[in-house]
Amino acid sequence: MKQQFPLKNVQQEKRIFRGRIFFAMGLVTCCLLLLVARYAYLQIFHYEQFSEASDKNRIRLQPIPPARGYIYDRNGILLADNYPVFTATLSKADVKDIDDTVKRLTPVINLSQEDIERFNSRVKTARKTERVTLKLNLTETDIARFSETKFLFPGVDIETQMTRYYPHGELFAHVIGYVGRINDRELKSIDKDAYTGTNLIGKIGVEKYYEDLLHGIPGYESIEADAHGNVLRHLGQKQSIRGNDLYLSLDYGLQTVAAEQLAGRRGAIVAIDPRTGEILALVSSPSFNPNLFVTGIGHAEYSALRDNLDQPLYNRALQGTYPPGSTIKPMEGLGGIHYKTVDWDTTIFDPGYFHLPGDSHKFRDWKKSGHGTVNLHKSIVESCDTYFYVLSYQMGIDRMNEWMRQFGFGEKTGVDLPSESSGLYPNPEWKMRTRKSKWLKGETISVSIGQGAFIATPLQLAMATAITANHGAHVTPHVLRSTRGAREHPVHNAPTGRINFSGTDEDWIKMRNAMVDVIQAGTGRGIRTAQYKIAGKTGTAQVKSIAQGKRYNEALLTERQLDHGLFVGFAPAENPEIAIAVIWENGRHGGSAAKLARPIMDYWLLNRKKNPIIPTHHQVSGGLMTAGIKPGDLPSGEIPLSTDPRAVPGSDNRATASVPAQSATQAPPAVNSADVSE
Repeated sequence: MKQQFPLKNVQQEKRIFRGRIFFAMGLVTCCLLLLVARYAYLQIFHYEQFSEASDKNRIRLQPIPPARGYIYDRNGILLADNYPVFTATLSKADVKDIDDTVKRLTPVINLSQEDIERFNSRVKTARKTERVTLKLNLTETDIARFSETKFLFPGVDIETQMTRYYPHGELFAHVIGYVGRINDRELKSIDKDAYTGTNLIGKIGVEKYYEDLLHGIPGYESIEADAHGNVLRHLGQKQSIRGNDLYLSLDYGLQTVAAEQLAGRRGAIVAIDPRTGEILALVSSPSFNPNLFVTGIGHAEYSALRDNLDQPLYNRALQGTYPPGSTIKPMEGLGGIHYKTVDWDTTIFDPGYFHLPGDSHKFRDWKKSGHGTVNLHKSIVESCDTYFYVLSYQMGIDRMNEWMRQFGFGEKTGVDLPSESSGLYPNPEWKMRTRKSKWLKGETISVSIGQGAFIATPLQLAMATAITANHGAHVTPHVLRSTRGAREHPVHNAPTGRINFSGTDEDWIKMRNAMVDVIQAGTGRGIRTAQYKIAGKTGTAQVKSIAQGKRYNEALLTERQLDHGLFVGFAPAENPEIAIAVIWENGRHGGSAAKLARPIMDYWLLNRKKNPIIPTHHQVSGGLMTAGIKPGDLPSGEIPLSTDPRAVPGSDNRATASVPAQSATQAPPAVNSADVSE
């Protein structure tokens, strides 16, 4: 029997199909409504948020680094200039694989390992929108090679940036200092917002001490860019604020004369205006070219400077510590007056030596036969050691320490320069703390003539001499004379206190007269002049100890074992305008150092106004460099200072600390072997 199948129910199938259609349409409609609602929610209620995010992708803030302030001497002569260099930079926002880009770029612009290391350090902390420097000071060859392959390096550009130039090279290196690339340690401490787009920071000298004034305040430029980082248009900018210009108390001419005196020698010269504390000249010799450090000095060049036996990187004027020798006798003699240990009529008989009561050990005078009957005046003029042996024995080390510290010995002067040494004025407490032993009376005798453990910097000697010239008025040495710019900075050009002295003004005058006689008829008579009076004191500091009972014999010593020559003085004696300290390493005796001081005083007092020393050509900032002219190519020819629009109106008429020089840090010799002339 044939099976019967039911007929197809068309109506039912249509209903099912229509239901499915309506369900699908409803689902799609609901989804569309959800999308429309979400779109409306984002566009209406979160418009500002997403508009800002969109602008951040489209609009970028490019930092505008500030120009560094200029540095001038007291007469408006330019000492630190700015000039443009070509720099390769990379935008973090536009480079996906930075390591690969740097690797491919290395042979194109000749990136060194140092360049790469500096870049890697900086790029880690840079903002996403910041451009980071790859290499400073590109050569013409670097620029040409990059231009040919620029399309291979999206996000990498060549820009013009300002860098530092020191037109007088070695002359002001130790006092002006230099700028260099920001290193890892500095990156951790600086304000990254203030240094955005900046590669250089002060390393030593004025450049470091006044970094906050010189640096300036960065600005920014708002630009519109496409997805590839190409600039479409400039939307606006906030200009950066240039750093303050600094006008220093240094005098170009005096600095030149002082440097000429130390040419080919090791030593330091510091000249101060005793009325204000202004440093007029500060020279450390030998020196170095600070321009080598600005864009990064090579390992070979740095090693040559670092390993040089004469230590050109070492600032002898500020950091060098030397036994001051007899230069401190005027200050010490006034201490005897203060404590009433002696007066101007107190005399001793000098047989050429001194020994402590109950001790046969002889502390010898530099003059073997002695000076005979000596008072305080004669002891200064002839630099009689024995008089000060007796004086120190009577005063005692505690009172000597209390008195001499008032002149700044054993403490930093407070000069506005970094890395100053405090020197050392030894005492029993210091010896027990550092050497775990008691003070010996013989050490007091050594300290009394500036030997033993007593060490001082040339700057400290200059300040102490200025205080003596001022009849006890204390001045703080400083190099900043004035500043102009957006930031205020007070400068104090006046005495900051007075020595606690129980004597009278007449005692200061008598000591001044004794120092005048040092020049007129004593150990400094080689520099006397009829044109003005100099008050001074010579000194000799031993480098190599001579055994008790032995004679000092220069013929048996090497050049670096010869004594240091020192001189301190001020002029004109009655109304001082300049105080000076000179240290000539291995200069043999103080008379030699005094001869270096005389031309400096002559220039300041006799020649500065009528025949000033000025640069043979005036340095130009910027401009010429863009035409490919380097600083060394600037034209020469005497150009009046008045042609410089940055000159000061109303002017006067115009890391790296290294190991100290061997001769400046040897163990202090025992003074009882002294048998040399002042």
